[in-house]
Amino acid sequence: MGTDGGEKVKAIVDSEVNEKLTPSICLAEIYAKILRSEDPEKAELRGAFIKSRSALVVLGDELAVEAAKLDVVMKKRVPGWGLADSIVLSTARDRGGKVVTGDQHFRGLPEVYMI
Repeated sequence: MGTDGGEKVKAIVDSEVNEKLTPSICLAEIYAKILRSEDPEKAELRGAFIKSRSALVVLGDELAVEAAKLDVVMKKRVPGWGLADSIVLSTARDRGGKVVTGDQHFRGLPEVYMI
């Protein structure tokens, strides 16, 4: 969309250095956001782009339970924390990765690279 944050993300996405993973909940959130503001064709194009540049991590039962446990803790600490946030953070922790985000809910967490 031409934002500074987008430029930072582009550099990460285009990099060949690290494996990129996308929790399936993120694909759903992005798709829904685009459908609200644009149209189904753009949602399909952006979804295809995400899938071409990263591997989707499907929420399985073990990860779902870990996300639920984390959700209880984080809701007490961070106003507005959502279950999707817990799924994303749990996925990063499970895979030993970083969450690349501009979402202020994640600020200050060691597994996060803020854009």
